[in-house]
Amino acid sequence: MQRLYDFFRGHPTGVDTFWAVLLLCFNGLLIVSEANVGSGGRVAVIPITLALCTVVALRRRMPERMLLLTAVTGIAQLLLDVKPNPADFAMLVIIYTVASRDVRWASRFAMAAGFIAPVLSVIRWPDEGTNPGANIIYCVFVTIPFVLAWVLGDSVRTRRAYYAQLEERAERLEREREAQSKVAVAAERARIARELHDVVAHNVSVMVVQADGAAYVLDASPEQAKQALETISGTGRQALAEMRRLLGILRTGEHVESGEYVPQPGVEQLDDLIEQVRGAGLAVSYRIEGSPRPLPSGVELTAYRIVQEALTNTRKHGGPDVGAKVRLTYFDDGLGLLVEDDGRGAQHELYEDGGADGMGHGLIGMRERIGMVGGTLDAGPRPGGGFRVSALLPLKPGH
Repeated sequence: MQRLYDFFRGHPTGVDTFWAVLLLCFNGLLIVSEANVGSGGRVAVIPITLALCTVVALRRRMPERMLLLTAVTGIAQLLLDVKPNPADFAMLVIIYTVASRDVRWASRFAMAAGFIAPVLSVIRWPDEGTNPGANIIYCVFVTIPFVLAWVLGDSVRTRRAYYAQLEERAERLEREREAQSKVAVAAERARIARELHDVVAHNVSVMVVQADGAAYVLDASPEQAKQALETISGTGRQALAEMRRLLGILRTGEHVESGEYVPQPGVEQLDDLIEQVRGAGLAVSYRIEGSPRPLPSGVELTAYRIVQEALTNTRKHGGPDVGAKVRLTYFDDGLGLLVEDDGRGAQHELYEDGGADGMGHGLIGMRERIGMVGGTLDAGPRPGGGFRVSALLPLKPGH
């Protein structure tokens, strides 16, 4: 049954042609019997019947042209005195067809013709055996099918437009969902990339510095070499713990035992970070101004990562005998960060363009983190030498 329905939908002209042939055969019986043909005779009724059957066959392929052909055929029927016959059913069909389309002039023309045609028919072929009132009632009765055909077609048009609007809206929502999903995926990838960079870059740089120091003093001072190796071991464990936390975020839906992953670091862990950096050989002074108080977790993580990345860059680019200062300031409506060193600074592209050839991703991550909490970042060389990173993190999300 579904195949038959699909076939009909796939061949609309063929279906209409079938009904046109059926109408032609039915009206042919009328022509043969010469009943109700009128004074025009068979010569006039045959082309009129063929024209109206053609209207039925091609109504969906060229509806506006078939409407005009119907109008011309109706006028010829009046002039040639071909009385109403079964082939006039094509008039109802074409009125319904054009009313179901979006061509407004054709729909209005069909509606007007539906009112005019019954009136002209009654005027042209009145029933002389009845009074004028009966002819008027008959005219109204004949007009009803034309009106119903137009109303039904217009209802179909309205329903099609409504369904098309629903489909368009569903497609638009689907495109918006896909776009939002892509944005969410890109944001998550950027967040994971920032976390991986912060964890790997900082801890690995500490391990590299300690490994170089251990190799340098291995023969002369085995005790210092041992301490450096212990620092490498502790830093590696910390890096692994944070890596497990990131993997736990990625493995959504898997069961995670409580305590398996370390919590995200905050400003309270800055003391441990400073001590770790000092243990790696970088002289750092740390100062807190204002009244410490609980902060949103996003602000705390951002503050920790900015200090971590700034100190990592100082170790990488500051040169020998570099010193750094870290200042944390609590304002009424925000948190201020200042990390500056007295080294030789960083290359221009690391802070101006945000990185080139794989460099400067830490500063890119800083800007992204600051942007997520609605803060501001100023990073660049100091006037007196060295490098300076200044950030302001608002306690309320920026709009």
